[in-house]
Amino acid sequence: MTDLLKHNLAPLMFVGLIVGMGIGYPAAFSIAAIGLGFSVIGIELGLIRPDFMGNLTYQLYSVVSNDLLLAIPFFTLMGAILERSGLAEDLLEGFGQLFGSLRGGLSYAVIVVGAILGAITGTVAASVIAMGMIALPVMMKYGYSIRHATGVIAAAGTVTQLVPPSLVLVVLADQLGKSVGDMYLGAIGPSLIQIALFCVWVWIVSMIWPDAVPALPPEARTLRGWPLIWKCTKAMVPSLVLIFLVLGTIFMGLATPTEAGAMGVVGAIALAWMNGRFSWALLIQGMETTMRITSMVVFILIGSRIFSLVFQGIGGKEWIEGMLTSLPGGQVGFLIFVNLFVFVLAFFLDFFEIAFIIVPLLAPAAEKLGIDLIWFGVLLGANMQTSFMHPPFGFALFYLRGIAPKEVKSSDIYWGAIPWVGLQLVLCAILILWPRSVTYFLDKPKPGGEKIEIQVTPPSFGSGAPSFGTSGGNPFGAPPSSFPAPPPPPVLPPPKQ
Repeated sequence: MTDLLKHNLAPLMFVGLIVGMGIGYPAAFSIAAIGLGFSVIGIELGLIRPDFMGNLTYQLYSVVSNDLLLAIPFFTLMGAILERSGLAEDLLEGFGQLFGSLRGGLSYAVIVVGAILGAITGTVAASVIAMGMIALPVMMKYGYSIRHATGVIAAAGTVTQLVPPSLVLVVLADQLGKSVGDMYLGAIGPSLIQIALFCVWVWIVSMIWPDAVPALPPEARTLRGWPLIWKCTKAMVPSLVLIFLVLGTIFMGLATPTEAGAMGVVGAIALAWMNGRFSWALLIQGMETTMRITSMVVFILIGSRIFSLVFQGIGGKEWIEGMLTSLPGGQVGFLIFVNLFVFVLAFFLDFFEIAFIIVPLLAPAAEKLGIDLIWFGVLLGANMQTSFMHPPFGFALFYLRGIAPKEVKSSDIYWGAIPWVGLQLVLCAILILWPRSVTYFLDKPKPGGEKIEIQVTPPSFGSGAPSFGTSGGNPFGAPPSSFPAPPPPPVLPPPKQ
């Protein structure tokens, strides 16, 4: 019995993870408890030595010393401020008038504005709440199908997951040990494809069910000629400035993601002030939201490091690699399995939990199969969008339910989301069949001249302690000590007794 338990402790620990996540207890604490509990079992069975758990100190230090994770509170605060800045209202009104003469014109406007907001906020909540409060009453007023209206608003909000500077891409880059800038470049093509898919679906709906997406009546098209142009320009110029501050400075090698996020916060505050929306109460509310999200992320990351350390110590890494690399079909079989697995998990877990807990288990097998980790990360990011749209646990649906009028039924929101989830899965299939859609911009020459490899000697923290340095050049010209962030410190299990 003891030998059977020894040889199957890693699978049992993985099952314990699934059960622990399924009972609904906070993820950060349940996965940490599972890790610590199985560490005791592993020590008793002789799979790991007690001093092996001393590696936990270095693992946790790598979390709190990772400068890249500072981008998360900056992007979150920027999104919280922009949610109340009036930018979304100006954009929706301008583009709504621009596309108003078309069937489904308001839907096109919501998709375009969702992409623009995604490129300057990086947070789903800000996009869904802002567009839901502004666009949903207008779409209902002019006779749009409630299911279509709620679906397009939620879907346009989740575009933020893939459009740089998405928080998902920051987290995935950190977990995969890759450059955030490269992850952003890889996501440009898929973002454009997804926006095109959404627009094509609106066109199909307008052809098959024209009454569900009527054009605006002539009396509602109040902006024509120069006043329309001025409204769109007034809303677009600040957006383009913020996009350059956040993305342009990263792509040009002028700033790290953390520094770009800080500039984005300053730009968001300035934009709110220009629109007469800035107040100390607004700033405090944004900081409270940022504090809650950042605390949740850090505790989930700490819990996942505890779990990963013990899982690796009892041979879980080898078990996962052996299982995934032996799937029939090679790379294609692996990708199909992983995408189905993540899709199912997204019914129950949010993207932070998947990224911090599941992705580190999948990445070594992907690398062993020769899969490009940037492409793999963008593919997972596209898949994890569905976690915001899955009925009945999708957070985008929760956000929309919270601000929708009482006459909008929850069943309408859930049914309305299903076609858009299908479109997100179509995007995943396109990325698998056409990898060039991700790698196209990565293959372009980057500013800053020839890539230079710089070797950094890592500091030592005593005999046998893992190091925290990194090696390799920076394709964007930023100092290697700050960009990209170092991967988690490697920890090798001691010889088994």
